[in-house]
Amino acid sequence: MRTCSAIIRVSMARAVFFEWDAEGYLFEEKSSDWYWALGIIAVASAIASILFGNVILALLIIAASVTLALSTITRPRVHHFSITDEGVMVDENLYDYDSIVSFSVLEYIDPNLPPALSIRTHKLLAPHLIIPIVGHDPVEIYEFFAEHVEEGRHDESVIDRIIEMLRL
Repeated sequence: MRTCSAIIRVSMARAVFFEWDAEGYLFEEKSSDWYWALGIIAVASAIASILFGNVILALLIIAASVTLALSTITRPRVHHFSITDEGVMVDENLYDYDSIVSFSVLEYIDPNLPPALSIRTHKLLAPHLIIPIVGHDPVEIYEFFAEHVEEGRHDESVIDRIIEMLRL
């Protein structure tokens, strides 16, 4: 049986067991065809909405399409993740063990995707976190978490599948 790695550092009275920096999601460059398809679908949907007498929906479709196009251009931000004696820190936000419902360590078939720590929380604005594990053994993180939080089954949601299908 393996043991978790030793304490890396102590900061502000918080013992840090694991820490790393990683992008929040895998960035995929979109081709010009993707943007053309988005534009054609958006314009066709907006025209159909206007023909059915719903101008507000047409404006919403155009605004959402422009927002989606702009968000796909932006590269993901690099976040600082750390697992401490109090909980999980994502940048400056602490998710203490009491607010975590369950966890799971996910490993993907695609070798380009790092393993991930999936966390379900009681938090309203962040009910499900998927944290890429970079530079650490996922088994060690699993063993550490199993001592603090209950393990649960974490399947992909419908939203996750849609995002994957649309390559967002």
